[in-house]
Amino acid sequence: MNRQLVFLLVGLGLLLSSCSLAPKYTQPAAPIPEQLPQGDAYQQSQTASATVNIPELSWNDFFADEQLQTIISMALENNRDLRLAALNVERARAIYGIQRAELFPAVNAFGHGGKQQRSTDLIPPGDLRTVEQYGVSLGIAAWEIDFFGRIRSLKDQALEAYLATDEARRGAQIALVAEVARVYLTLAADRENYQLAQSTLETQQEAYRLVQKLFDAGLSTELDLRRAQIPVEVARGDVARTTRLVAQDKNAINLLAGSPVTEEFLPTDLSSVIPPQELSVGLSSAVLLFRPDIIAAEHRLKGAYAFIGAARAAFFPRISLTTTIGTASNELSGLFGSGTNTWNFAPQIAMPIFDARTWAAYRVSKADREIVLTQYEKTIQTAFREVADTLAVQGTIDQQVMAQQALVDAATETHRLSRERYDLGIDSYLGVLDAQQFQFAVEQGLVALQLAKQANRVKLYAVLGGGGSR
Repeated sequence: MNRQLVFLLVGLGLLLSSCSLAPKYTQPAAPIPEQLPQGDAYQQSQTASATVNIPELSWNDFFADEQLQTIISMALENNRDLRLAALNVERARAIYGIQRAELFPAVNAFGHGGKQQRSTDLIPPGDLRTVEQYGVSLGIAAWEIDFFGRIRSLKDQALEAYLATDEARRGAQIALVAEVARVYLTLAADRENYQLAQSTLETQQEAYRLVQKLFDAGLSTELDLRRAQIPVEVARGDVARTTRLVAQDKNAINLLAGSPVTEEFLPTDLSSVIPPQELSVGLSSAVLLFRPDIIAAEHRLKGAYAFIGAARAAFFPRISLTTTIGTASNELSGLFGSGTNTWNFAPQIAMPIFDARTWAAYRVSKADREIVLTQYEKTIQTAFREVADTLAVQGTIDQQVMAQQALVDAATETHRLSRERYDLGIDSYLGVLDAQQFQFAVEQGLVALQLAKQANRVKLYAVLGGGGSR
């Protein structure tokens, strides 16, 4: 009878454990417009590639520069932050395994044996003086039968936490790829600025030497000499500043790559870098839902729903089963062989009457769901703003670069004309100085805009959830 009751409870428990008291999950409506922003600031470039599924566009296809590909590969292999993210995924997976194991009973096996010497004065004639006794037992220690889905809900919560952690790892990989590309492009721009500063310094030093000769010959004033010295010192300071920036960029590259990057893989200037693809994302804001942070937020929201199910199940009885099956005999011939067989069955039922902690936990679970829902909506809104800002840059940067290039051309011609007028004695050196400083500033501005254009392509790829592996 006891055995039949045990099998009945176990079968009923397995049948009902598929039930859950968790509320049914439905994906919340995204609190953003259905379309991405449109207008003058969001004009698509004529060179942009056709709309693609960016999360499926691997980073080595997006970044065509082979030197950059090498450094990204090094970073994905050696970067410690990414390694920590992967270890967190393994930890979450192990926790999920532990929680899932609670659904199944833990069966333990025990064995014992011994010999006993009896006094001949205490046993009948002919009986053995040495008695051997062996025993084996199997036991299930306090297995909770999940009638109301409490353990299953906790298992579902652990699963969603694991999936959210895995998305966090993917997000860390995307961020790492984007940061490596950004620092690589910054290094290229800083090296170009260094070359510009070095070239400007040499030009200014040559001009200063010429004015010095004119001053020594009494053909120029000391004021012109001091004015010629100003751009020399400014350029010398810019050389030192850009030298520092290049060194810091190299340090950043080495940290991201997880090991020193040799000079052969570093860019010489922006013009030597093959630019990343320019992307067209279409008009639908649904592209945002592929971002790993949004997917992770939704997994956390599903986990909050599952936790409500566990909190609800706490209001119902818990049935735990402890069972021991054993045998004892003079010869160990099998668990159910000859000898004395025993069957111990001890079900325990915990019936909640009133527990303030259970009610508090239920209220906490509902509050947690609202908190995670708000975080999910905020994540989507933040993603919309990031993508919109990046598209605004993409829609206007080409016009800025064209305007800046025209400004550089005009400044270069102004500098040439100012120098001719000074050589002819028409103007003072102040006009040459002003033209030189303006030309240097607008040339630096052009480098900054060219960097911003390429870096914005990288950012758009990242904020749309790109960064897949090969």
